[in-house]
Amino acid sequence: VQLQASGGGLVQAGGSLRLSCPASRIITSVFTRSDKGWYRQTPGKQRELVALLTGDGTTNYADSVKGRFVISRDNAKKTVYLQMNSLTPEDTGVYYCNVNGQRVGGLDYWGQGTLVTVSS
Repeated sequence: VQLQASGGGLVQAGGSLRLSCPASRIITSVFTRSDKGWYRQTPGKQRELVALLTGDGTTNYADSVKGRFVISRDNAKKTVYLQMNSLTPEDTGVYYCNVNGQRVGGLDYWGQGTLVTVSS
């Protein structure tokens, strides 16, 4: 199962984007209890965790995005979202979604990335 992230694009600094990651092929019971995350990769750097939403609803954010990004999910639609506000050029990168169901009987699912470019 491969996820497909969408919603990236070119935006000016200060703007907003909302990324989506539907996971329709993951069974519902696994999706709802899985940890869900958004990662960002920029050239020359390792992929970094930007936002995490655990199966019990706890959220964690990278310091660089706290107060600006919000991760959420819609269990009925089996979709993970990342609302990104007050974007800066440093947010530029390829964003990947992840649904890690290994603790709840599933697999570690990754999406194809979506490119976010923030111009100054």
